[in-house]
Amino acid sequence: MYIISIIEVILVILPALLVVAFTTLAERKTMASMQRRLGPNIVGYYGLLQAFADALKLLLKEYVGPTQANLILFFLGPIITLIFSLLGYAVIPYGPGSTIGDLGLGIIYMLVVSSLSTYGILLAGWSANSKYAFLGSLRSTAQLISYELILSSAILLIVLVTGSLNLTVNIEAQKIVLFAIPLLPIFLIFFIGCIAETNRAPFDLAEAESELVSGFMTEHSAAIFVFFFLAEYASIVLICIFTSILFLGGYLTFFYMDSLLNIFYYINIELYFIDINLNIFLVMLQGLIYSLSLGLKSCTLIFVFILVRASFPRIRFDQLMSFCWTILLPIVIGFIILIPCIVYNLSIIPNNFYLL
Repeated sequence: MYIISIIEVILVILPALLVVAFTTLAERKTMASMQRRLGPNIVGYYGLLQAFADALKLLLKEYVGPTQANLILFFLGPIITLIFSLLGYAVIPYGPGSTIGDLGLGIIYMLVVSSLSTYGILLAGWSANSKYAFLGSLRSTAQLISYELILSSAILLIVLVTGSLNLTVNIEAQKIVLFAIPLLPIFLIFFIGCIAETNRAPFDLAEAESELVSGFMTEHSAAIFVFFFLAEYASIVLICIFTSILFLGGYLTFFYMDSLLNIFYYINIELYFIDINLNIFLVMLQGLIYSLSLGLKSCTLIFVFILVRASFPRIRFDQLMSFCWTILLPIVIGFIILIPCIVYNLSIIPNNFYLL
């Protein structure tokens, strides 16, 4: 039992870390192309091994830490941030039933995990005993807490429409129409909140190089810096998968998968060239198509993350907070009032909503 659980965790975490490594490479190559540069092209074919070379360089560097730092919290902060960035992958449904934990409160779990990673940033910045790191951690904490309100308010509308906090139920509810179509303004607001939640440009005020050197990571170096680096990009990949699940149908394809599989079942096909059971083949085909669908949607959102970073200039911190509290929040509250009225008047309240 425990061995199977360990194998399941390894099968999810290792691909997630590989995706994180190639996401950093994709960002560097995409930004280089937009800025008419070559980007990484020496280490490996087309620079594919550059991410691993960077990781090896950081792991082999000598660690230099501040003498007046609280070393326990100084090391514990990046570890907490990375752990909670990876814990979110446990409830991601990669297909029908293809998840480590199909929790009934999966959406609440995702919000809790994303909120707890803030403590790692705060501990790392405070324990470094550096004014730049401390200011960066305070900025990051204020930013994350503010934009979590936007994310949770937008998710509240999704829960109202589906009547469930389970991620798989939210995906299956989009077989008729993707939520990004009728809830397009909420989708755009949610995506803006995701960019701010992951400390990405133009909302990367916690790591503003021109003001705070490197923000809360200023005093971290060598192997301990790798934790923050991995946590940042793991959060980006996770939040893009989460967005595709809530608004873009997750693993659902653009055609009805069950109808396609029924065609294969009803037609008596004998695979003469492969000695394999037809049912196993169809299950593998179904899982492959579902995984590719979720992967393509998530990769598209990751590309938009990179495009936004390369296109927009960084704004001031007061503008960032004002944009959240005076623009985005009133709009979201207006939709929280409008959409329940529409749902009630059209009598489309889901039956399981009363069980929440």
